Amino acid sequence: MNWIAVLLALLPVIVILLLLVLRRSAADVSGVIGWLVALAVAWLYFETPLSVLLRASLSGVVASLPIALVVATSILQVTVMLETGAIARVVTLIKSVAPDDQVVQILLINVGVGTLLTALGAVPVSILPPIMLALGYSSFAAIALPAIGYDALCTYALLGIPVVVFANFVGQPVAQVGYYFARFMPVISTCIAFGMLYIVGKWQMMWRGAIPTLIAGLTAGFIAIGMNELGLITLTGIGAGAGVVVVMLLYLKLTGKTLIDRSDLSEGDLAIEGKMSLWAAISPWLILTATSLLFNAPFLPFFDLTFRKLAMPVEIIPGAPEKIRLFWQAYFWILVSTVLALPFLKATRAQLSTSLRKWLKRAPRPVLAAAVFFAIAFVINHSGKGTDWQLVDASRNMVHVIAQASAQTFGKLYPLIAPFLGLFGGFISGSETSSIAMLTGLHLSTAESIGAVGLLVAAASGIGGGLASVISPAKLQNAAASIDRIGEEAQVIRTTFVISLVITAICAVMALLWAF
Repeated sequence: MNWIAVLLALLPVIVILLLLVLRRSAADVSGVIGWLVALAVAWLYFETPLSVLLRASLSGVVASLPIALVVATSILQVTVMLETGAIARVVTLIKSVAPDDQVVQILLINVGVGTLLTALGAVPVSILPPIMLALGYSSFAAIALPAIGYDALCTYALLGIPVVVFANFVGQPVAQVGYYFARFMPVISTCIAFGMLYIVGKWQMMWRGAIPTLIAGLTAGFIAIGMNELGLITLTGIGAGAGVVVVMLLYLKLTGKTLIDRSDLSEGDLAIEGKMSLWAAISPWLILTATSLLFNAPFLPFFDLTFRKLAMPVEIIPGAPEKIRLFWQAYFWILVSTVLALPFLKATRAQLSTSLRKWLKRAPRPVLAAAVFFAIAFVINHSGKGTDWQLVDASRNMVHVIAQASAQTFGKLYPLIAPFLGLFGGFISGSETSSIAMLTGLHLSTAESIGAVGLLVAAASGIGGGLASVISPAKLQNAAASIDRIGEEAQVIRTTFVISLVITAICAVMALLWAF
């Protein structure tokens, strides 16, 4: 085994981690430096033509658009809602729900609502931090909680994109491969919920909130399995998020705890209520919910039209077109829902002007971070290829080097390491989808060589990629930007890194038990 090749293949990630953790550099700065390191390693050591690497980077940027533009449009939407008072109106409602039970409040917002928002295509790391901050949580918790919840507790909740990509790679229908993801969910969902409690109150809160946390996590997980059985995979996140909200409210009712208490609302809160109705305040999300259901319901023709017929492929890398799918993408409908909601929000010209000014300040750096981490993933993925885009020598490909080193080192224990490779892929790309695209083929071939169930191993890696949300520099910077705390993501990652490793380890043990 060529350990120098392995070390150099990992060097971009090592550099990014050192910059984030030791230098506390911002995610976009760390990403740009990591991209330059990846270019240098792929060019000088893995003998990849520079023209190939630059085109791969451009393709990565285009592939990042569903994520990067969702970041941009979500920040715009939440900024408009902040300026018009809509978020303040939502906060007054949340203040009165379960005011005496912080555990249930955390689970309702970051598990229930967070999962629902993610499934609709919105970005909880843009929307929820201002809400958490307004509720009195620290900026650390306001950044970290939505980030760990971004996995959506159903790894294919984000309009079904990750599982659709996975199905395309393995050449099987979504309904068949969805099961391999769904079976992990009851355990993984519960672990994520416990991770949230640890962030806020460490072991004491985890113990105190064990019962509602188990209820919330298992509800989301088993709904994921049920939605897969019903063939409603692309609507899983909506079902799971709504299910968690319902069971948490039932839990409060059955345990005799306060469900709604308006006694602690201040005169300012009451004044906010008087200025805007709740329905007007959440009108952007209601419109987004309607469009999400409309364009993802399998029994309606719109999904086939916008996803398949209007795919809008752009071919930068020969034979591997990136499909834009403008009229299906979440960012398009987030922008549409924001515009359509303006009359309900009664947005003034001054408020819109202020929103645009703040958006131009907040959005560019998280968007750059999302794009550059995709570019890194594509450089690593296409390293070793010639100008004909063929890989003649697999030992010159950085992904192959890392995966083969893992297989040779762990042998039959490879299913144990696959989720960590997914975590690695999700970290460097900022996306579970990109992690799946990078690693699925190698997982299938490696699993075949050791007699393991390839689809199970690859799905476990995909879940690891989803768990990378809590350590993804791009997502954490997005959360920090929404509350004007860019730079604080480097401090958050120190805690969330350990949480992600623990949950990924649990996923790894499950994969090992089920893979043979």
